[in-house]
Amino acid sequence: MKTLLGLIASPRRLGNSELIVKEIHRQLPDEWELKLIRMPKMDIRPCIGCYQCLFGKMKCVQKDDTQVILEALVQSDAYVVATPTYVFGSNASLKRFLDRALSFYGYMDDLWGKPAVGVVIAGFPGLEGYAKLTVDSFLKFTLAEHRGSEVIFGALPGEIFLQGEGKKAAKRLAQALITGNHEPTDHSSAPVCQLCGGDTFRFLGRDRVKCMLCSSEGSYSLKGDRVHMKIEMPEHPLFFTYEDAKNHLLYLQGLKEKFLAQRKEIKEVVKDYKEDGTWINPDAGDD
Repeated sequence: MKTLLGLIASPRRLGNSELIVKEIHRQLPDEWELKLIRMPKMDIRPCIGCYQCLFGKMKCVQKDDTQVILEALVQSDAYVVATPTYVFGSNASLKRFLDRALSFYGYMDDLWGKPAVGVVIAGFPGLEGYAKLTVDSFLKFTLAEHRGSEVIFGALPGEIFLQGEGKKAAKRLAQALITGNHEPTDHSSAPVCQLCGGDTFRFLGRDRVKCMLCSSEGSYSLKGDRVHMKIEMPEHPLFFTYEDAKNHLLYLQGLKEKFLAQRKEIKEVVKDYKEDGTWINPDAGDD
């Protein structure tokens, strides 16, 4: 028996995010079982920036449900993350979990290359904002093999299935989990980053462009009615290969020695700003 883990970033019971995950599971062969986590219900505390998860046992010092989610990811054979669109973005539970990403390195060997797909639910066409970018980032930074993501439209619970598009998308994503091939959609001619597959870009002026998923820069050109991207390999890649991720971990761990070597200079810079401003919350400035 194989396990599909559904990470549902919606507080709404039997809402569209939950339904699409369950439909993707229905499209898989019978040997797949479905396990579910409702992300907004989990106790996911903000990262405190202590970097302790990079050393020793490589586990976060906070006692919350982040560890539960990580263990579920490790135990799964594949996973799908689905989120509604809130104010042009994903539900905040995804970002809060992603902010704890440094602790994922402690599970790198178990997480690396696990098949995963993502779904964004938006009420109306064109109003998904940057939610898909958040879902794509979630899949990449949880070290998965990103096999596809889609945006589906429907405001009311179950509306995504009324016209049939939701079930078609679920079938495409289920097949992508099994075969690794995401069937092209009507947007298949849209430009993508050839390094990471991202489809969200920041235009920097002239012919320069930056992929917002992997943060790599490059150039673009127009050929007929199509935009072609030529993205360059960055100096410090994060997740293109297992070695990239390992090297980034070593870089982060090396910052400890850099800090110790520059501790006196850093202390003098920080001390100069210590008394500026008045904290509205009396406890906010104690750390």
